Amino acid sequence: MKITIKDILRVIEAYAPPAYQESYDNAGLLFGDASWEVTNVLLTLDTTEAVIDEAIANNCNLVIAHHPIVFGGLKKINGKNYVERVAIKAIKHDIAVYAAHTNLDNVHNGVSAMMAERLGLTGSRVLQPKKQLLRKLYTFVPVADAEIVRNGLFMAGAGHIGNYSECSFGQEGTGTFKGASGTNPYVGEPGSRHQEAEVKLEVIFPAHLEGKVVEALLKCHPYEEVAYDIVALENYHPRVGSGLTGDLPQEMDEMAFLQFVKERFGTGCVRYTPLRGRPVKKVAVCGGAGSFLLKHAIAAGADAYVSADFKYHEFFDAENQLVIADIGHFESEQFAVELFYLILTENFRNFAPLKSVIRTNPVNYL
Repeated sequence: MKITIKDILRVIEAYAPPAYQESYDNAGLLFGDASWEVTNVLLTLDTTEAVIDEAIANNCNLVIAHHPIVFGGLKKINGKNYVERVAIKAIKHDIAVYAAHTNLDNVHNGVSAMMAERLGLTGSRVLQPKKQLLRKLYTFVPVADAEIVRNGLFMAGAGHIGNYSECSFGQEGTGTFKGASGTNPYVGEPGSRHQEAEVKLEVIFPAHLEGKVVEALLKCHPYEEVAYDIVALENYHPRVGSGLTGDLPQEMDEMAFLQFVKERFGTGCVRYTPLRGRPVKKVAVCGGAGSFLLKHAIAAGADAYVSADFKYHEFFDAENQLVIADIGHFESEQFAVELFYLILTENFRNFAPLKSVIRTNPVNYL
């Protein structure tokens, strides 16, 4: 069966919608054409020259990375740095490069979830949920057709609240309308006011699905002219945001916990704040540079916060309220490769993407 790059990206972006990336980010298809047929896929944390060489050697014309190789605009591409050399080599060999970065960080089952799984955390919750990502649809449907429209909206992705799906509210009332000359009303006659028993139907949906939801509404709704309202919500999205918190199966001594973290992430060094002399039970995690979430981890009552890239003075901000465990940027995000692999193999049963064997971490420990 022919698989195109577009087919691959559709699956990844259903899991980690591009709309969830941060404003500074540059996730997406960086090089290549989405219409290309895929020969094979190479999965990596970073796209380096060695990774492109590995893709060439393994007949892979698509590299999927967590970190975008291009962040800012490239005014010249003449090979003066590794970004430009990667671009030249990838384009020369018709290799597409795609990145899922902060959009993969911000979904509840993303990079931080892989960290939580590695530590065996239970009851995970998003540490800093995002706002303004939800919309509410109101529409008015004849009572007899309400279930058809409701099911169509659910199929389009509406009606999810936390761990619950197919959520909606319906309230019966009476609608009135009068069709002009030349109309073809579903009920009633043109030129005469008609009263119809209707259901006011309400559903919540992610903002990035608005087009799909409206399309489903218009397709399933029986009326010639469909009345509906879409309202932007200020609510936090409980399944989209930065970091996670969860509980260890059993509380641990602080030093034992740090040794456990070091072993589970295979890091050569764990930088940590002074110990508090209290057990660790609730743990916060965030893949990559996570100092911006420290206050949230403290507010959540975490005993320890596992992340990366803390600066010297930021360690003081723990103020003995929790233990910061800085395990390194690469180490905190390394399992993004495994996540890509799981997403693709669960959706393409006869397809076997390759995990890069190159350790792209630029940081070494003595």
